[in-house]
Amino acid sequence: MRMRYVAVALVLATTPVRSFAQTTGRAFTTQDALDVRAARISDVTEDGHWLAVTVQTRRDRSNVDHGRFGDPTYLAPSYGELIVIDAETGAQRSLFTERVQVREPTWSPNGDRLAFFKREGDAFGLYVHDVASNRTRAIRVRSDRSLSSASPLVWSPDGTSVLVTLRPSGWAEEARAAFLQLTEGPVVVQDGRDDFLDWERVRNLDRRQIPAMVSLRDGSVREVLPETPLQDGRFTTDGTQLVYTTAAPKRTSYERGQGTEYAAYRVTVAGGEPSVVVQPSERRRELVWNDGATAVAWAERGNILVRWLDADSAVTLTEAYREPVSDTDTTKLSFTVELWRQDGDALLVRSQRGLHVLDARGAGLSLAMPFEGTEEERPRIEPVAWSQDGNTLFLTTSARDRWERGLLRRDLSTGTTESLVADEAVYADWHVSEDGGRIVYRMSDGDRPDELYAADLSFRDVRRLTDLNPQLGEVALARTELVDYLDVDGNRLYGILYYPRGWEPGRPYPLVAEIYETFFDNGYNENMNLVTAQGWFGFRPSVHLEVGYPGEAWLKGVTAGINALIERGLVDEKRVGVYGQSYGGYAVNLLITQTDRFAAAVNVSGKVNIVSFLGDSPRIATRNYNAAEEGQDRIGATLWEQPQKYIAHSAVMFADRIETPLLLLSGEQDWNVPATNQREMYYALRRLGKEVVWVNYMKGGHGAGRASSPEDFTDHWSRMFVWFSEHFDEATRARTTADGGR
Repeated sequence: MRMRYVAVALVLATTPVRSFAQTTGRAFTTQDALDVRAARISDVTEDGHWLAVTVQTRRDRSNVDHGRFGDPTYLAPSYGELIVIDAETGAQRSLFTERVQVREPTWSPNGDRLAFFKREGDAFGLYVHDVASNRTRAIRVRSDRSLSSASPLVWSPDGTSVLVTLRPSGWAEEARAAFLQLTEGPVVVQDGRDDFLDWERVRNLDRRQIPAMVSLRDGSVREVLPETPLQDGRFTTDGTQLVYTTAAPKRTSYERGQGTEYAAYRVTVAGGEPSVVVQPSERRRELVWNDGATAVAWAERGNILVRWLDADSAVTLTEAYREPVSDTDTTKLSFTVELWRQDGDALLVRSQRGLHVLDARGAGLSLAMPFEGTEEERPRIEPVAWSQDGNTLFLTTSARDRWERGLLRRDLSTGTTESLVADEAVYADWHVSEDGGRIVYRMSDGDRPDELYAADLSFRDVRRLTDLNPQLGEVALARTELVDYLDVDGNRLYGILYYPRGWEPGRPYPLVAEIYETFFDNGYNENMNLVTAQGWFGFRPSVHLEVGYPGEAWLKGVTAGINALIERGLVDEKRVGVYGQSYGGYAVNLLITQTDRFAAAVNVSGKVNIVSFLGDSPRIATRNYNAAEEGQDRIGATLWEQPQKYIAHSAVMFADRIETPLLLLSGEQDWNVPATNQREMYYALRRLGKEVVWVNYMKGGHGAGRASSPEDFTDHWSRMFVWFSEHFDEATRARTTADGGR
């Protein structure tokens, strides 16, 4: 298959500096939102020369059949572009003229070929693109078994074959029948004596896969293992052995960290029985292999353990170093794995004191980068890469009290740290070449959609590789500002303020707040650009949540943040609206049972009754129980231990207190928060004579019209804007009347 070749001129830039988005120009529309192109770096060659990049729009991911959520045979649409970019010249290659759905783009060991899966009907096929010949060809996999839709794609060290997983014979028929039995019956029986909840049993069918090697020369297949729930498969350097981890479900468990066995194995590629590297255990572990696949490391109860393939058992390496954190903090140091050094003989590990280099054979531990100040004060530091010679660490940095983000280089031999780039831009997808000479990444100036860049080590030669959204040049995108404020308990919080289109200083504007949990980083945001296009401020305030009493957080934090903006003269206090989606929608409903200060509110796919929510989303199994008891809902107890807490955090129980006009948006096919939960609030408010409107998108999923068709997406936002506009106008008329008819 011949690909298109597009030569793109280099765009040279200095270190990226934020340029505020314009507040004048054409208004941002739902059609703009549907067509904004977003790029993701799927893989980069070791020398940093070639990038494999996928580009998608929201429109590319529309029209999902949410009714088939939980069907292991269903492939949700997720189309887009697959392009290859030369980081040296900026030239781009689009591998297909049509929009395609691809998975796992992966470069060969020497970077001359790109392998990937491409959707063909209701299955995936295997493809390989050759950089030198500029051709893409399909590999005919010579097996009666189909490729798994969850298959990994791992190159053999010599580049002649790839590791994939296949479905067992008859798998599709079995999986589809199991799904239909639970959705169509005609009789559905669920038995509490079974090891698994039925929906969990159906979901586990997706783990059924057979690891196999596929020759890229002729497509011949050799099965390496019998049916195995393989994860993170990789080859030893000589290609003779395959090492891998497994996560094998044993039963449905309502307790976190139980019900699944985690283990690691190795097997000779030529054939044979696998041998155990890490014994199966229900203790959840993040097993991290070194580059040569000769050792695996993990953290367990504060210690670092390493198992070498040439050893009989794992060794605990950090017990001798678990001393008190400080003179005033007697807590023992607790270590976690960050990454392996490229030679595979040392690990970078984290403790409360900083980042350490740990010899993987037990020869010692040294402090590589100490942390300064308290955790709440110091910047967030995350390792990205370790240089080939082992002397340099590359780390991302992000301040906690301002927008200052970038990349650091730490010299381990001298103990000095150099800031390669640090500014208000938003960075992601950092990739450092094996020799440290080239860095590629995604970057937004803080307001506009991301673009891809390449830079030398000094960041003096920064090259912009993409121009993804030239159509937005005439659009007034929202300008962002980080604001800080104190909630009523004195906690310092942060929020992101988005300026309205056409903003003029000196007069107050309406504001619509989107609430959830904590917001800090900016960057292009679809929701807020649609809000600010209406001539309103958008605001994403943060809250301080407390286990056992989460419902108070939004009243304490959201209102304090808005008050801070009113005091600055930016916001008209009578024209303030609030909305949220999912957990944010839940927060909206709780908030308006406690205050009537909002002119209007919108709950998008948010629950209103935690008690009924525990069991009304069967397709996600035990998630809702876990969320309430020890997860996001933060109740901190079971329903039977603290029933009053569940009632106190179910907004429908206090519907009589709601004075705010409420718009409810739901999706009939929502597998997360079924429309039936929001229906409870609609009927309650209707019964109480309150102002409420319920819109249920029959093709919508979690996110209502935003998770449906492009037409529903536009309808969803239009209804929200009309809802807020009408009630902002009512607030203006009421104030005018109260002021004597002025």
